[in-house]
Amino acid sequence: MTNINRIPWNGAKMVSVGNGDYQVQTNALPDMDVSDAPTGCCPRFDPAGWDGRKLHFENKLFVRATTQSLLHVPLNMGKVFTRVQGHIEDAGAQDPDGYLVLSRDLSATESEHFFAVSDPVQDEEMTTLSGDFITRIFEGPHRKTGDWMHEMEVAAKASGHRVDRVFMFYTTCPKCARAYGANYVVGIAQLDQRSELEA
Repeated sequence: MTNINRIPWNGAKMVSVGNGDYQVQTNALPDMDVSDAPTGCCPRFDPAGWDGRKLHFENKLFVRATTQSLLHVPLNMGKVFTRVQGHIEDAGAQDPDGYLVLSRDLSATESEHFFAVSDPVQDEEMTTLSGDFITRIFEGPHRKTGDWMHEMEVAAKASGHRVDRVFMFYTTCPKCARAYGANYVVGIAQLDQRSELEA
């Protein structure tokens, strides 16, 4: 029988693999209370348990969507997110225990976003992500994203790895961030499988 311990090491959900050894639970996310949504829009984000996490994905299912930007300032994010979220809800593919949207800039004019889902979503591009990830919590305005990305690269190097890709999880929309008085952003770095010494 598999024994799951909630937070025995570094905030990560772990699974006992026998002989006292543990490994990060595959495709698990930190706990989130999606029922705490007084704005009627985004749930209030509790950063506890999200900082310093180690995540491991194996073919974790996502919807991939792109948005347009002007000098990294989003132009059509609201429209795209509304469309994708509507399709996810129609498909019954939203995880009832939480949500995750990984975002990163491809250029000054285009960004990509990965919406974690439990099942395929019709009329959207489906993809999977696999690998090891580390997380850090940030709080502040969107303009600090470049600094946060650098901090994620430093954190990966400190753990002996290089960064493959850095994503940002913007936990609330601007309107809800103002209502809640905090704009929490989770930096999520996908680690290169080679160590820093091998690179």
